[in-house]
Amino acid sequence: MASSRRNRVELSSLVSYMAANLVDQPEMVRVKQIDADGSVILEVRVAPDDMGKVIGRHGRVARAMRTVVKAIAARQGKKATVEIVE
Repeated sequence: MASSRRNRVELSSLVSYMAANLVDQPEMVRVKQIDADGSVILEVRVAPDDMGKVIGRHGRVARAMRTVVKAIAARQGKKATVEIVE
């Protein structure tokens, strides 16, 4: 039981880490976590020039981020959504 608590990943920290490593201006990365009815919405804000890097070609990077976050959230018994906002 204690090991499962220790391995719990903070979703907002994970998204912040992934986004910061993709962009040219990591200090501009902001992630806002909104909890509602057993689900989590993570709003990601980056510098306007870095928006394309977080979204990726045809949305592939954003889709990959969402897949990773959904998988980790499912292991924690939650539903999670990643939204990239301007």
